[in-house]
Amino acid sequence: MANEKKMDCVILGLLCHESLTGYEIKKRMDTALRFFWSASFGSIYPTLNSLVHDDLVTKFETTDNGRDKVIYTITDAGREHLKKWLALPVKKDELRYETLLKLFFGGETGPDISLEHIRNFESRVRAELPFLQQATRKLQGIQDEKAHRYYLLTAMFGERVYKAYLEWCEEAKRILEE
Repeated sequence: MANEKKMDCVILGLLCHESLTGYEIKKRMDTALRFFWSASFGSIYPTLNSLVHDDLVTKFETTDNGRDKVIYTITDAGREHLKKWLALPVKKDELRYETLLKLFFGGETGPDISLEHIRNFESRVRAELPFLQQATRKLQGIQDEKAHRYYLLTAMFGERVYKAYLEWCEEAKRILEE
């Protein structure tokens, strides 16, 4: 399976738990997955159309409160496709931060601009960390569903990474302020 097909598997993974509209899929990506995966409506809907075409997902059109909705449901073939992808070795974990890219070339501008980038990064991390901590606490209290164990592991990872980011920010500021 090609790397560009990961969006297929992200959507199939979300649909494993419940049927969703395209809007609801985007909402899940912007909340539960936002710390490690993102997507735009411009990539979600073409992927959904491809999944329907390949019989990995079905769609059902309905009306709710006078609004037309299209609800997507994973098929057995979709579950099998997802399971095959999940069993494949990870090809690449990426870390792409514009802050780090600008810091890498920061010698061209000096410490003041780099310090500002670090402070802005730190501010964003501090704002996001409580969401990860809350998710971790909430998931630790859920014992009845197997899938929550895996959600908990990703939330714990995010929380620890964000704490490490904050430690790095403190050290980076100290170094540049010397």
